[in-house]
Amino acid sequence: MGVVLALRDIVDAIESQSNEGEAYLDPDTGEIIQVSEDELALVEEEVADQDLPQWQREAMPKIREALESDRFLALPDRFEVHEWAIMERFSQEQNERARKVLIGAIHGSGAFRHFRGAVERLGLLDAWYRYRQEAIEQIARDWLEEHKLAYK
Repeated sequence: MGVVLALRDIVDAIESQSNEGEAYLDPDTGEIIQVSEDELALVEEEVADQDLPQWQREAMPKIREALESDRFLALPDRFEVHEWAIMERFSQEQNERARKVLIGAIHGSGAFRHFRGAVERLGLLDAWYRYRQEAIEQIARDWLEEHKLAYK
């Protein structure tokens, strides 16, 4: 049957991906490999391990394997999570006054910063964090089910 994955580990890996990184899952072991943009460039440029500092040298074989093996699966990235769409759905579900403020905050430059400020002013910060967490958990569940991976 294979390994049973912890939903929490998948969610944490999805959330911890930066704008410049990716995460991969080894479905056979449950191991998650985080790959930074810099590490990706090292693999693409075929930089020799001996030219790297020791701490990086140790990680590179696993990173190469994650990037080059068909066994590893790329976790949903920031484009698939689409945090702006989550903010918009959250905004639409609020009362009329809050909805107007939040929808106004997410349009235009600085949307994430303006949204965060509006959520705080409206006293909805905890509700937003719960909503965002549930949305990312659902993305993780959908991804796991799509790949027919067992999880708890």
